[in-house]
Amino acid sequence: MKDLDQIKAQQEGQGFQFPGEFEITAMGNASADLKARVSQILEGIGLHVLHETVRHKHSREGNFLSVTVSFRCDTREQYDLAHSALRADSDIRFTL
Repeated sequence: MKDLDQIKAQQEGQGFQFPGEFEITAMGNASADLKARVSQILEGIGLHVLHETVRHKHSREGNFLSVTVSFRCDTREQYDLAHSALRADSDIRFTL
């Protein structure tokens, strides 16, 4: 498996471009207040959350909730930190 830092765009203008706006989805327990917590976690690591983009969806059974939000970041390290910080929360199962 390739390290993420080694992956390059095949053509100019493709792939992640920093600084930029990115979208992240966190999936976790529906009983947790993930609609607010996802934004709080991202802001807690210094990212600018675009609150108007927050959307959520319950799983079919209602046990899980996915929350998608856009944010601005300057570097790949900040983007990776966003995923790591969300995954560190005990109520969040995974991120996309």
